[in-house]
Amino acid sequence: MTAPHEFDPQLLSEVAALPALPGVYRYFDAEGGVLYVGKARNLKKRVTSYFQKNHGGTRIGHMVTKIVRMETTVVRSEAEALLLENNLIKTLHPKYNILFRDDKSYPYLKLTAAQTKDAGGAPTAVAYPRIAYYRGAVEKKNHYFGPYPSAWAVKDTILLLQKVFKLRTCEDTVFNNRTRPCLLYQIKRCSAPCVGHVSAEQYALDTANAQRFLQGQTQEILSELEKKMLAHAERLEFEQAAELRNQMAALSKVLHQQSMDLGGKNGDVDVDILAVKVQGGKACVNLAMVRGGRHLGDRPYFPTHVENATDAAALDIEPEPSAPQAKEKSLEALILEAFIAQHYIDVPVPPILVCSEPVDKALMDALSEQAGSRVTALHQPHEQRRIWLEMAQKNAGLQLARLLAEEGSQQARTRALAEALDLSLDNLDALRIECFDISHTAGESTQASCVVFKEHKMQNSEYRRYNIEGITPGDDYAAMRQVLTRRYTKLAEAARNGEAKLPDLVLVDGGKGQVSMAREVFVELGLDLGLIAGVEKGEGRKVGLEELVFADGRDKVYLGRDSAALMLIAQIRDEAHRFAITGMRAKRAKVRVGSSRLEDIAGIGPKRRASLLQRFGGVRGIASASVEDIAMVDGISKDLAEEIYRALH
Repeated sequence: MTAPHEFDPQLLSEVAALPALPGVYRYFDAEGGVLYVGKARNLKKRVTSYFQKNHGGTRIGHMVTKIVRMETTVVRSEAEALLLENNLIKTLHPKYNILFRDDKSYPYLKLTAAQTKDAGGAPTAVAYPRIAYYRGAVEKKNHYFGPYPSAWAVKDTILLLQKVFKLRTCEDTVFNNRTRPCLLYQIKRCSAPCVGHVSAEQYALDTANAQRFLQGQTQEILSELEKKMLAHAERLEFEQAAELRNQMAALSKVLHQQSMDLGGKNGDVDVDILAVKVQGGKACVNLAMVRGGRHLGDRPYFPTHVENATDAAALDIEPEPSAPQAKEKSLEALILEAFIAQHYIDVPVPPILVCSEPVDKALMDALSEQAGSRVTALHQPHEQRRIWLEMAQKNAGLQLARLLAEEGSQQARTRALAEALDLSLDNLDALRIECFDISHTAGESTQASCVVFKEHKMQNSEYRRYNIEGITPGDDYAAMRQVLTRRYTKLAEAARNGEAKLPDLVLVDGGKGQVSMAREVFVELGLDLGLIAGVEKGEGRKVGLEELVFADGRDKVYLGRDSAALMLIAQIRDEAHRFAITGMRAKRAKVRVGSSRLEDIAGIGPKRRASLLQRFGGVRGIASASVEDIAMVDGISKDLAEEIYRALH
């Protein structure tokens, strides 16, 4: 059958010359954009099928008509092809591949390596390993456990280790400057090695048991502790026996509370559970993690390009020689395989994957080859594994329902705002709004913020802060003029050359004065005044009574207290204000370095200040602590911990 589209003869000749070897191919459109990345056991056979078959009006047929160029790479095996394919997918972001965006790196629990004490024999931090939350590149000298699905899971595990094994969590600088035990010793969550309340030998034993606990060897630890307890009792060393009894009781309580502990029945120490749900044109893969026999929680992933990828991925099904009529895979199976292939490129893979859909054997073979050990995928598990999978499936459905509800709400808000301001409704996904706000304290440390709304959500990676200098302190109008000039001078020139696109709406937090200043800047730059709107406070500065003021002379617009458009305006305006405030506080803290006090930090009252000082032994100890350590203090949130860290650095 002839192809429904006339292709470049050069392209067809390249296809005809392809070898019958395993490899990876890439298709490009006329603009150089990557359309699709695929792998093949037989490059010639696979790629030829795209250009000889009539794909009709399918999505893959639409893709094929756009192909103007092709690149191929021959590899030694199908496993190599699979790894290269998914590396390219993550790098090139092709339009017709199922794509999982790179997530932030997973958190780990770090256990520092013990080093020899100094010649004087005094306790030093390096001789007593420390447990800590960690995110980033690992170092060989330390021990890392994980990955964990969330920061909460790491901190919960650290709390368990403190209760049972009493390992230290303090920074080395705090350890080396202690003269008396801290509060954690008083509440029996640290053995106080900093002041010699535990011997190096006993602390090393506790550290080793903590490692074994994290590796799932809980029953062995209990058995050994029981033997030692009985031995102490026989020697009438009742104090030591009581300490071991208390440690056993704490460990038993932890195991009892961990209702998902297998008890070693199936030998599942490290397992990942993967469940996929598709609904309303969206998909969710829910990943739950079991490490050391403990269920640590889960994390949802939402792939993009799901609607485009179905036909292309289905065409890539390559039957085994013994089974020429391969069964077409479900969309759920395609999504799950794409996740496994892309996710485990950068993340260690456990020996067992419990999956809601069957997984291709070739994929698991490639994954095993990459990991250097056998990796097994179980599709229809039993007993505890089945319970885990059912939980993961339920959570996948809940997360997808939440996403659909949020996206539906945000899209409705975007449409309502576009209709209220007569903006284009042709492509609401591309509607771009930029919002500016000014923040300072009595003229000190003035900063301007620019936040971006696009694709129905805030685009954090495109936020920008601007240090405002050379103006009269407290002159918000001059600050707004400066930030708008700096933001749009180059952008305006690029837009005139067709190299960039201006936002569809520019919001400034303020009324007529700020809008007039924005108008002057846009006139100087030759930009459309219809892009500018100011968010003016309503009567009594009450929330819900805001009005929009325009630079092009239009009358003010009151959107209504319950308007979806006003909700979106308020969301963007409040985010710009939050971003400006945090930047201003950080800048102010840098200006005051050396004289900063806890009292100067917003949100720190007498109780929180006392908790911090007790936890770290003084301001110097707090300044030496990490954000994660500060956040572990009762009453200190992650955001407040970041504020404290910035203020003291």
